[in-house]
Amino acid sequence: MKALRQTRDALLQQEDINFLLTNRVPRIALTRFMGWFSKIRNPLVRELSIGTWRLFTELDLSEAKKTRFASMHDCFTRELKDGARPVDEDPAVMSSPCDAIVGACGPVAGIEVFQAKGFPYSAAELFGDAKAVEPFRDGTFVTLRLTSSMYHRFHAPHDCTVHEVRYLSGDTWNVNPIALKRVERLFCRNERAVLRTRLASGQPIAIVPVAAILVASMRLHCLDVLLHLRYRGPERMAVNASYRKGQEMGWFEHGSTIIVFAPKGFSLAEGIETGSRVRMGQALMRLPQPGA
Repeated sequence: MKALRQTRDALLQQEDINFLLTNRVPRIALTRFMGWFSKIRNPLVRELSIGTWRLFTELDLSEAKKTRFASMHDCFTRELKDGARPVDEDPAVMSSPCDAIVGACGPVAGIEVFQAKGFPYSAAELFGDAKAVEPFRDGTFVTLRLTSSMYHRFHAPHDCTVHEVRYLSGDTWNVNPIALKRVERLFCRNERAVLRTRLASGQPIAIVPVAAILVASMRLHCLDVLLHLRYRGPERMAVNASYRKGQEMGWFEHGSTIIVFAPKGFSLAEGIETGSRVRMGQALMRLPQPGA
């Protein structure tokens, strides 16, 4: 087992091989196949699938609420034991909506942000709406990358109300750092949803879940439809869904990325920088000081 892991790590560290294996493949076809395959409720398929998954990742199920799963998909979308993710209750703090590795983060330059060093993209293109991005001009953003073995549900970063969801279908490029350094405007190409949200204190927040290869499907509790590559419903959906800080908002079918946008005056919390690991509920940003 140790030798297999060492061979796996050596291969995946070769950037050209990693990029070819995870991107130069029929991405959408593989994603649709995985969506079907992962839901097979057969004990043998389940055990072989989860066993293979463990071989290639650092999958830890010790915090899972359930000890047995009906399928690989059931394991992907697992809930955690109560209390496994304490939420920072400071009202001056916006908490992380998910477990993640922090990617590009920091100030929004006008409406321009970065997916990786030297790879800028327009937040207006990401949102699919130039007007909707204006509240975040010169604001702050954080990119949160979920790996396949992480907890895949995401939660409200503060007391808030979601008032619109915009679904933008697209490709399913891998969103790992190797792809982010090679594919321009990658987040703007992939399937994504834009959750336009307002905090209880009045400030607008945008939460943008971005899908990726093998994971082009999102479930949002504020909608009664599953957002996926075959979805053909309305692009814009008006909603009125209120959440308490830390309350579950939805989940990915596997792992991917969430980009959080806040307006001018917000700042990154201590320790939030590219490459750092964050858990759901941990401080992500600080709200503007009263009178600032």
